Amino acid sequence: MIPLFPLAVIVGLLSLIGPAKSPKTEPLSGSSEQPLFRGADRYDFAIVVPAGGTECFWQFAHQSGYFYFSYEVQRTSGIGNDRHVLATANDPNGLQMGTSQDVRGQMNFPTKETGFYQLCLSNRLNHFGFVQVYLNFGVFYEGFETHQTRKGRKNDTLEAIEESTRKLQAHVFHMWRFYNFARMRKAADYFILQSNYNYVNWWSLAQSLVIVLSGVLQLYFLKRLFKVQPTTATNKPRC
Repeated sequence: MIPLFPLAVIVGLLSLIGPAKSPKTEPLSGSSEQPLFRGADRYDFAIVVPAGGTECFWQFAHQSGYFYFSYEVQRTSGIGNDRHVLATANDPNGLQMGTSQDVRGQMNFPTKETGFYQLCLSNRLNHFGFVQVYLNFGVFYEGFETHQTRKGRKNDTLEAIEESTRKLQAHVFHMWRFYNFARMRKAADYFILQSNYNYVNWWSLAQSLVIVLSGVLQLYFLKRLFKVQPTTATNKPRC
């Protein structure tokens, strides 16, 4: 059995040497040689927000970037079927960068600080049903890669190629955003058409049942009007 006093001394010596350092996702301010950590910069997916609930996401962004966020309500449920949601965006310090309360909307702003930006969707206006919202958000760094790869190069041909590549990437990025807008609209229109289709079918079925039921009742009461009771010695036949 190991004595407790020597074990405590060993633990104390290890603590004096220094704590273990965990790996960081960002380099230090003076380490310009190390590349910056970014991860995924673009996301597009659909999420279901419960009745009266709130869903939040965090997107990492570096300084001197351009943050974009767009959303569109695809379908709702419940009694009221209120399609409006509240969307908010906050910077790493908690300051509100933008807000939108509508069926669809977008927020764009420059990232002045490095950190995690918070995006929240609130379904507080619909207390009896969920909403399905399609999201498209991310960070765009215009000219960042070109500036890093151009350091130490003095070749005009390479600089021209890099500039053309940067412009092409910017155009492709904006085309991708317009494509996502079209996808959001298409999905929302599909759910609206499906909802209208189901509404027309169920309403037509209800009207058909009412017509058939009314016809059956009319025949029943008409039959009772012409119903003749059998004659007896005391009762005379009815006209």
